Amino acid sequence: MPDAPSVLFVCVHNAGRSQMAAGWLTHLAGDRIEVRSAGSEPAETINPAAVAAMAEVGIDIIGQKPKILTTEAVQDSDVVITMGCGDACPFFPGKRYEDWKLEDPAGQGIEAVRGIRDEIRDRIEKLIAELDAPAT
Repeated sequence: MPDAPSVLFVCVHNAGRSQMAAGWLTHLAGDRIEVRSAGSEPAETINPAAVAAMAEVGIDIIGQKPKILTTEAVQDSDVVITMGCGDACPFFPGKRYEDWKLEDPAGQGIEAVRGIRDEIRDRIEKLIAELDAPAT
């Protein structure tokens, strides 16, 4: 891995889960980890409930835009974390892949999205601990 490992979060619309995960990782890891997110079928805009839920914890994702998943984004990442996009993500040997089973915040109210936000934070904290650990 290079000096700063890179993580790519992928969900279908790149409007909720992957954007919240990218926001958490950027907030908690700073520049120690390079962060990307993308979607297999990107939405037009970020989910407003996801924006509001993240704002409640001091993380601003309102300026983010859903992006299309590209082969290059996967190739350039050390860790690829999928969130409900199934087989849409290209596979490359030597990459670390994880599939996080998370409820989709699309169409849900802020109460439901808060729970998803908090579950993502827990997973991000574990991911950071793993990526910061010295190689054995």
